[in-house]
Amino acid sequence: MDPLDIVSHLHKIKPVYQPVISAIKHDVAGYEVLGRFYYNNEWRSLGEFFHDDEVPEEFKVEVDQHLLYLALSDMLSYQKEGYLFINRNAKQLMINDGEDLLETLLLFEQKGFAMNRVVIEVTEHDFDEEFEELSHLLLYYKTFGIQVAIDHVGAKSSNIDRIRQLEPHILKIDTKSIRTHNADGFQDIMYSLSMLAQRIGAALLFENIEEDFQLHFAWKHGGRYYQGFYLAKPSFKLLSKEHLTLNLTSKVAAYIQREKSLIERRLTLVTSWEQKVKKILSKWEGPRKADSFIDWVTDQFDKESFRMFVCNSDGQQVSSNFRKHEASWELEPYKKGSNWAFRPYFLENVMQMKISNKGMLSEIYSDIETKDMIRTFSYPLTDQHFLFIDLQYSFMYDHECLLI
Repeated sequence: MDPLDIVSHLHKIKPVYQPVISAIKHDVAGYEVLGRFYYNNEWRSLGEFFHDDEVPEEFKVEVDQHLLYLALSDMLSYQKEGYLFINRNAKQLMINDGEDLLETLLLFEQKGFAMNRVVIEVTEHDFDEEFEELSHLLLYYKTFGIQVAIDHVGAKSSNIDRIRQLEPHILKIDTKSIRTHNADGFQDIMYSLSMLAQRIGAALLFENIEEDFQLHFAWKHGGRYYQGFYLAKPSFKLLSKEHLTLNLTSKVAAYIQREKSLIERRLTLVTSWEQKVKKILSKWEGPRKADSFIDWVTDQFDKESFRMFVCNSDGQQVSSNFRKHEASWELEPYKKGSNWAFRPYFLENVMQMKISNKGMLSEIYSDIETKDMIRTFSYPLTDQHFLFIDLQYSFMYDHECLLI
């Protein structure tokens, strides 16, 4: 399709709408506007037109403005609630200082379409060029109530600070990354993005959801909004909840039941471990005989653990490391005297155990020495001494409830 032909025939351009689904209401929360051009007796996507660097930005702005006008008119005509997501790159926004877009939105505000229903999507790689000018313009838009979404978040970790400065309302995460990234690496990215979203008060929107496992991933990682062919394909109509391709409520209900079952199994394991330690607690004779006590513990946790030790409430290790090699346990006395209070949450967990007098299971983390993903079960022997039992990954792998 020739770009000039497209711009010269705006009457052949129509918007299509891809629903954005709410994780809270399981209803349509808004629509992303995409473009179609009637060519050779079929409606074709304008994606290639917008992504072609050879096409003048002025052409793209003209087509986008036409699509925006039609979309806002449709939303008002059909009395549709929710957000309208519109895509703009940095170069387009900079033309005429972004006033063309603002004038259109102000015009429709007078007709009853509130500014806070408009979400401008910019991609993260736009931050590589003219960030200061772009951020000033987006902050200016925000003063009118316009919302800002950052698309393809996580593509470049170097932009995290810039995203924090801008404080967008929504962070869009491409679920295709679940397939293309190393699984553990993407988990790390998701952890960082989740923390960032919490800090700046942004919602997570997971896009390009095409299969069940991607929807489950989005639900499990705190997605407030979902989008993709698995839920609804782009349509010339402003689709409602009853037109979605699946029943999200029943899907989420299944996720919830599965998660509850896994959590219950994990808590049952923790309770059984507590009972094991309680049975031999009478063997504890103080820190000087800590190694003798752990001798008893190794028999109880031979299948579950690969390493265990005892620390005092200040984080100082009062026992040797007991480490499993093949089928036998070996002592590492040189570990005695090490201090682990520097580790995140160490002191907090110790104080919680001291007050509750109950065992605790850590989150999954990467072990410094083995690099394996592990968990640690810990238990208060007294109010001053605490047993730490590191679970081996092979045991966790055999118990799915420990991997969530």
